[in-house]
Amino acid sequence: MSTCLFCKIAAGEIPSKKVFENEEMLVFHDINPAAPVHLLVIPKHHVTSMQDITEADAGWLGRMMAAIPKIAADNGCRPGPDGGFRVVANSGADGGQEVGHLHFHIIGGPRPWAQRVAPAA
Repeated sequence: MSTCLFCKIAAGEIPSKKVFENEEMLVFHDINPAAPVHLLVIPKHHVTSMQDITEADAGWLGRMMAAIPKIAADNGCRPGPDGGFRVVANSGADGGQEVGHLHFHIIGGPRPWAQRVAPAA
């Protein structure tokens, strides 16, 4: 999509602080980090949100998910029960999605770090 921010980042039209890239995905630092480690994982092709995922997407989506633990560890998330990380995908307006391109947040690093929670209804 020519107007999609993350499509432009994936195409190299907008700079990002990349930490991993292959033919299917790009991982880069969030510009407004909520924790010591805050990375965004995006598919290089345009998918609007998790609401658009079908069984046909299982291959590339599974490979993205399988890559996340190593990417998290390589970027400062500690392994084991005392370490760890959070993976978040906001989907649609009601889910808090701000950019209309599927993306996963890898959030972690030594605590404490900001707890961003939706306000009570």
